[in-house]
Amino acid sequence: MGSHIEVSEILAPHGQTQIRLQVHGLQPDRAYGAHVHVRPCGASGTDAGGHYQNTPDPRSPSVDPRYANPANEVWLDLTTDAHGDATATSTVTWRFRPAGAGSVVLHAEHTHTAPGQAGVAGARLACLTVPFR
Repeated sequence: MGSHIEVSEILAPHGQTQIRLQVHGLQPDRAYGAHVHVRPCGASGTDAGGHYQNTPDPRSPSVDPRYANPANEVWLDLTTDAHGDATATSTVTWRFRPAGAGSVVLHAEHTHTAPGQAGVAGARLACLTVPFR
């Protein structure tokens, strides 16, 4: 059967946005990170670009916790169960800029938060292009 990833976006009242990530068939009992990225998926793992940030960091790549944090980005860290399934939800107090967000990327590790490592989550394992509103 293979792996399956599903992403849903809910535009909540008062300008909030909720993103829900469901994964099925991944490695069991394993931690992953996931984030909304700025471009659609492509042939290369880097084609999706960096993390979408509500307030963009003037430096790239962004590893400053003032910008790379779960209030300014969409972080969807999860740990799979014994079947390789998991769900993560992130609610932010803003909406995506038009054509500003294009995909969700699954990473090899939970997201780091320390200065100089903020937002880093290891290798890009999978990418799903999402038509965010």
